[in-house]
Order: sequence, then structure tokens, then C-alpha cells
Amino acid sequence: MKNIYLIIILLLLSTGCTKEYLEKRPNKALLVPETLDDFQKLLDASFDANLNTVTGLNEIAADNFQADEPTLRSLDVIERNSYLWSQDIYEGNSVNDWNFLYQEVFVSNVVLSGLQKLDEKVNASQYNAIKGTALYYRAEAFYSLAQMFAVPYNAATATILSGIPIRTDPDVNQILSRGTLQQSYDRILADLQEAARLLPANVHVKIRPTNIAALGMLARVSITMGRYAEAFNYADQALHQNGTLIDYNTLTPTGSDSPFPMILPFGNEEVLCYNNLVGYSFFLEPLVLIDPQLYQSYADDDLRKTCYFADQGNGGFNYIGSYSGTYATLFGGPATDELYLIRSECSARLGNMVQALNDLNALLVKRWKAGTYRPVTISEAEKLLGIILTERRKELVGRGLRWTDLRRLNQDPRFATTLTRNYEGKTLTLAPEDKRYTFPIPMDEITRSGIEQNDR
Repeated sequence: MKNIYLIIILLLLSTGCTKEYLEKRPNKALLVPETLDDFQKLLDASFDANLNTVTGLNEIAADNFQADEPTLRSLDVIERNSYLWSQDIYEGNSVNDWNFLYQEVFVSNVVLSGLQKLDEKVNASQYNAIKGTALYYRAEAFYSLAQMFAVPYNAATATILSGIPIRTDPDVNQILSRGTLQQSYDRILADLQEAARLLPANVHVKIRPTNIAALGMLARVSITMGRYAEAFNYADQALHQNGTLIDYNTLTPTGSDSPFPMILPFGNEEVLCYNNLVGYSFFLEPLVLIDPQLYQSYADDDLRKTCYFADQGNGGFNYIGSYSGTYATLFGGPATDELYLIRSECSARLGNMVQALNDLNALLVKRWKAGTYRPVTISEAEKLLGIILTERRKELVGRGLRWTDLRRLNQDPRFATTLTRNYEGKTLTLAPEDKRYTFPIPMDEITRSGIEQNDR
């Protein structure tokens, strides 16, 4: 049964949402399982087919990593163009960041549609866990897509600007409009809120979400929207159930491999649910290095400096700090360290300085060499907020979050950042309000559905 589902998903991966797939799609009976065990196997097989992912091109476009010109020329055109913020990023090619995540939405919708035909009272706990998982995956996919293919969220304009197509039905023939950005975020929140009510507190493998993971994602979405009181509450609820932090003094950096435990089936105590960034060769290139200014921002006694980075011997450093436990796959799911930083940032913004300091210091004391950390004691709100945001970047490097942070913080002149690249003798610039912070919709989707293209 699992192999059948895996073949179906691989077919989706190979064809995307193209006309050819619509004409050659498998018999619908194969796409709609019949029992709760079938639905669980379909969701688990989705992970095997690399569908439990979040977007990766936005991490390439952000300012965590640098690549030299020979390396850039060797990359796939989509990766190179994303790094250089080109007007035409895809040059007619298929876009995995779009296809993989809408395939994840499709699988989630197959499960949710099929569950409606079953009696949830027969095995309520399994039914609720499966439904909650599908809702969680769908919301996570929608959120990730919105960070690339919709404009940055601003409450003042969210009801009039375009969002992303919100598919809630497995019918691939259905043509949808984009709706508004507010409608996109409303669906994301609604899915996660229902998932948090349905999901169990514990699972036996971290590809399956828990209610704590759903609360963590709600905190992530809420802070993206600038809803700081809500983000605080969600992070607070999650951390009261699981506030575990790894003491980096217990790790053994080797200089080349990740010192973090393999996350699957149940490694890394900080991780709430596993997913990874869409894989690109950019992340594996030995001459793709961490931004040198970012590297220098870590103090010598800050153990992240050796746990996250490996010296290449040429003055540059590779990133090896993925919470997946391997440098080859970048982790993108919710984890407790992110929640401490969310609760700390929201506390500072809401005027609760004691809580903001407590959370920041609770995290950092686990990151510094034992006996060397001196707690932050600053009480001026704006300065403390700046420190928290700096530590957020340093802690969450390589998680696929920096692009979203740039988009939201660029709306505040205090924290706006202008990015620059040098390529072929030219200096390229991405200003805080640049329209290129929103990726174009893939042309095959524009052709198929007729939805409007993003303005770049």
C-alpha cells in the first residue's frame, strides 16, 4: 500500500501541476484511500517523496550566504537568478518551490476529503491525529508559499492585495483565483488552530506534528503578521508544554560534520516537527560560504561559532549547523529555540522587559561556553529589541526564516536592511521596499489558471 502511494506522489513530483499531469492523472480510486491506516500511510509516504518541505529559493536570496562568481555560474539558472534577484528568475523552467508545496497541499486535501466519508467516532484519536496532521501540513505549505509568492503581510493592505491560490479540494481541475492576502493568512491560521485542537501531545516519529508544533507554527505566523500579543500567547503555550533547550556544551563539533543528532526518528530535543527546505545544489557547494559579517558577529565563547560553521581553510566558513543532523539537508520546522526568541521579541515589543530578558538569557546561556556567559541586563526597550533581533538571526541561520524576517522588519525604518551583491563587475542592490522581495508566480501556473502575475 505504501509503495502504491509513493508511486502516486512520485508521479506528481515528475509532472507537477501541468496540463500533461491533468491528462494522465491516475485513476481517482488510487488517489483516495479508504481507511484510517491508508490515510496515515499516505501522509507518511508523502515525507518519503520529499513533500514535507518548505521553500528554499528564498533562503538563497537572503543575506545569510555568499557565493563567488565561478560558483554562481556553475549553479542551476533558477538558483543563480534567485541569488542575484533577477527580474526573470525561472527563464521558463519548472519551479520546485511552487510544485512541491502545492503537491503537499494536494496530498493533504486528498486525506481531508477522504476523512469526510468515514465515521470519526470509530477511532476518534486516530481520526483526529490524521486530520490534524493534514491540516498542519496544508497550513505549513500555504504559509511557506506566501513568504515567496505573495507580498509581505501588512494589516493595512492585506484585504486589498493578492494572496496565493488556496486549494482546499483535491480536484486538480479546479481553477482558483488568488484571493486576498488576508484570506490566505486567515486560512493558514484556521487550519493551524484546528490542528492544535486535534493533534496529540506526543508522537513516536518527528515527521508527524504534535499540538505543540501547531502552536509553534501559530506563533511563527502571528509574528509574521505583526500580531505580537497572539504570537506571545502561542509561544508561551508551547513552551509551557516543552521548553527544552540543548546545552551546546554537550555537543562535539568535528569541524566538518554537523554536531547535532540525527533528527529522525526522534533525535534533537528542541525540534517540534521535522521538515526541510526544498533541496538545491547551492546549499551543498563548498564555496557557498556564510556571510563573513554574520560569522564575525559571534563571540569567541559563543559555541554556535563552532557548532554552526566549519573552516574551509581559505578564510571562509561553511554552514554545518542544520538541526536535521546533516549539512546536506537544511531544517525548516518549528523548534523551541525559535519560540524562546519569539516570546522574547514579543515581550520586548509589548513592554514586558523582564520576560524578554529572561527568555533571551535562558537561550543564550545554553549557547555559550560554560561559565563565560554574562547575562544581558539592558532595560531600554528599543536597544533590547535590537539585541533580540540580532540574536534571532544568529540563532536561526539556515532555517529558511531570514527572508521572511527581512520582509517584515523592512517595514520598520529602525530595522530596515539594504542587501548588496557583486557580480560581473556590478553592484546589485535590493532595497527594503523592493518589489523583488516577492517572487514571480511560475509561468506554467499563469498559463494554466490565468491568475495575475506579481509586479516586479
